[in-house]
Amino acid sequence: MRVKLEDVCERGTSNLRQSDVEGKTGAYPIYGAAGYIGQVDFYHQEKPYVAVVKDGAGIGRTTLLPAKSSIIGTMQYLLPKDNVLPQYLYYAVQYMHIEKYYTGATIPHIYYRDYKNEVFNLASIEQQRLIISTLSRVEGIISQRQRQLQLLDDLVKSRFIEMFGEPETNPFEWESCEIKDVMSAPASNGFFAKSNDYKPDGNVGIICVGDVVNRKYSNLGNLRRANADEKQLAKFKVKFGDILFCRSSLVKEGIAKASVIPEECGNNIVFECHVIRVPLNIKRVFPEFMQALSITDFFRGQMMEKSKTATMTTIGQKDVITGRIYVPPIELQKEFVLFSKQIDKSKLIIQQALDKAQMLYDSLMQKYFG
Repeated sequence: MRVKLEDVCERGTSNLRQSDVEGKTGAYPIYGAAGYIGQVDFYHQEKPYVAVVKDGAGIGRTTLLPAKSSIIGTMQYLLPKDNVLPQYLYYAVQYMHIEKYYTGATIPHIYYRDYKNEVFNLASIEQQRLIISTLSRVEGIISQRQRQLQLLDDLVKSRFIEMFGEPETNPFEWESCEIKDVMSAPASNGFFAKSNDYKPDGNVGIICVGDVVNRKYSNLGNLRRANADEKQLAKFKVKFGDILFCRSSLVKEGIAKASVIPEECGNNIVFECHVIRVPLNIKRVFPEFMQALSITDFFRGQMMEKSKTATMTTIGQKDVITGRIYVPPIELQKEFVLFSKQIDKSKLIIQQALDKAQMLYDSLMQKYFG
């Protein structure tokens, strides 16, 4: 049966601020846009419900939250009626991608009045339970694959510190310098023009900020596409070994995070305004070493001190290339790179399995709710 969202839930609001609950204790959890905040001595909802981020970063993110809990005012309650199970409502709202209803430039908002008429399939309660069971199992597989990837990333980080020491203390007293001191050429000026005019049949693929932050290079064929003329392509084309740094991000942890362009990169990939290119002198620094160094607490701290935050966090090219690094012997770096590449082979297999699980999940969502 096709129904509107407003047919299966009621809207609820919260006037709580995070500052209102800081330092409080109690038996009941309270949540914000980033997730669990803490425990308080009260709750607003007696039964499980769905919460949606309605203001700021993460807008539209949907969460299923437990009974006897509360949310702060940047979120919206969606309270299930008797004809829908809370988890089924959660999946249905996820399927809708309500973030597309955002308004506002400085601080984006979404309003229930704009998405309450979204239409989806409402199954019987018995069928809802079966659908929930199926989707939960696939979600479990996805979470397991993501956890495996995280563990491999942690292994690389651990090996990095073991071989080179903490960058902040530099216990092996490696040479210290700025990134610009190990560049083989000046940093590229500018970037491929920012544009929302993406073309599925465009002649270039665009590496966007999310591709760099998440290093989603397992399938370069799935990049967003646009049209570029010969001059743009000549200036902004990336090649194997180039290293990209994130210039802006809604997530602070993404700022100045580095990513190396893989060997399978084709001849028609460019980088968008969120990314800048900094070629390195591989006689002194391997790009893969710089990629690993860019996620250390020492480097991240430097970048956050230099960054600026308004609607999103940004950092300038000059601030990135004047970041301080250490430069261990090239042979030791090479040993680390070989280790990393072996881990990358394992990650590729897991990523492919993750992609298949995600495709299955997406197709099931379409089947059940579309």
